[in-house]
Amino acid sequence: MLSDLRLLSLLTAVAGVAMLLAAFGFQHIGGLDPCVLCVYQRWPWVAVVVLGAAAFALGGNRALLALAVLALLVGAGIGGFHVGVEQHWWTGTAECGGQIGAAQTVDDLKRQLLATEVARCDEVAWSLFGISMAGYNVILSAGLAVLLTISLFRNRRRPR
Repeated sequence: MLSDLRLLSLLTAVAGVAMLLAAFGFQHIGGLDPCVLCVYQRWPWVAVVVLGAAAFALGGNRALLALAVLALLVGAGIGGFHVGVEQHWWTGTAECGGQIGAAQTVDDLKRQLLATEVARCDEVAWSLFGISMAGYNVILSAGLAVLLTISLFRNRRRPR
């Protein structure tokens, strides 16, 4: 495991940037529109980038890295929920079906329905080896959280 907390902080932030670039790449280059749960999964990675960069700037701040672990666990939880929705183990949030504004007439409602593109939370848009993007997010979020936690515990007695 990494013994330099400053380097560990930098790698944490870089991992977050890589995950966000991958997500936006799938969206903007691959043409896969994210569902609402996909978007929710991005926010913990934003927190990981900010916390990792701040920890790096502060010389490897352990408290900020511990908060990054919490953000990763939240991300893994959201991803796990999304996997369950994809597998139809449970239903998604109310936003998973898309939202339409109030229509004044039947024709307005019809136009809104036809114009609304909805990325469904319960459909797997892409997978590799039978694992969806949400599944990979769970694996990578939880894996990085475990590695970061192990590194923090192994470095708890060493001076910064």
